[in-house]
Amino acid sequence: MKILTKQIKEKLINQHKACGHGENGQCLKPIVKLFGGSACTWLLSELDPETNIAFALCDLGMGTPELGYVSLDELMALKFAPFGLPIERDLHWEAEKSLWDYASESRSLGFIQA
Repeated sequence: MKILTKQIKEKLINQHKACGHGENGQCLKPIVKLFGGSACTWLLSELDPETNIAFALCDLGMGTPELGYVSLDELMALKFAPFGLPIERDLHWEAEKSLWDYASESRSLGFIQA
């Protein structure tokens, strides 16, 4: 399965161009949900096409989800033990609220509930 389709990538890039690189994107909804391993989740809202770095809510399963930048190249290179499975995209997920709302909720819960 292709992680980011051309359409998804274009949406992420358009939000990056329109909203000012994370700082002003408080009203933005995430475009895509990625997951891997047993508890890792990423909700991506923007993508810088020059660096291939996304702005996202990131949860590595340690109880401290945070907003920040993540390299798509590094995400795509991840393989999770014990079977070496790659990151996957939630094909049926659609954002119901802004990235900031997900972040606020996840800080209270200790994980992303999406």
